[in-house]
Amino acid sequence: MAAPQDVHVRICNQEIVKFDLEVKALIQDIRDCSGPLSALTELNSKVKEKFQQLRHRIQELEQSAKEQDRESEKQVLLQEVENHKKQMLSNQTSWRKANLTCKIAIDNLEKAELLRGGDLLRQRKTTKESLAQTSSAITESLMGISRMMSQQVQQSEEAMQTLVNSSRTILDANEEFKSMSGTIQLGRKLITKYNRRELTDKLLIFLALALFLATVLYIVKKRLFPFL
Repeated sequence: MAAPQDVHVRICNQEIVKFDLEVKALIQDIRDCSGPLSALTELNSKVKEKFQQLRHRIQELEQSAKEQDRESEKQVLLQEVENHKKQMLSNQTSWRKANLTCKIAIDNLEKAELLRGGDLLRQRKTTKESLAQTSSAITESLMGISRMMSQQVQQSEEAMQTLVNSSRTILDANEEFKSMSGTIQLGRKLITKYNRRELTDKLLIFLALALFLATVLYIVKKRLFPFL
């Protein structure tokens, strides 16, 4: 089973490596930073915090090295501490260079924005007349559109009145059609009734004729063939 002191040394080394990688990543972010200055300030605050944590862990590792019983293990740990300190100094140098590069880039961007702003002012001065002309043309166009819309409204009112008159005509025609429909239905009933009566009359005539013929045949039979 590992001694508590060895576990502490291992944890310190792991933390030192982690903080070292985080510092390197933040320094790269500073190199890539193009502004604004508040973003650079925020990144520098994070780097300072990581350096403090890294320095604290290196000090803990150095203290653990001094507390080692074996001289050989003590020297190995002290050599690791020295290497970590050198790496931290190298990171600090890279940090300063990254800040310098970033500030130069931000200054150049600010100068370019100032120049661009001056060009915009000149463009605004030269385009005032064209904007006034454009505004006048737009006003004329809007007035023309307003007149056109007024004409369209008037035409729509006339069309609506025509539709109202047409609706009245259609309603009158519908009433007349209803009246004619009633007359037609009455005529149809009368024709049907007349057809039925005609059929009845024909049937009665046929029966009367048949009766008459039967009577004639009976008389002829009695006269010609009395023995039958």
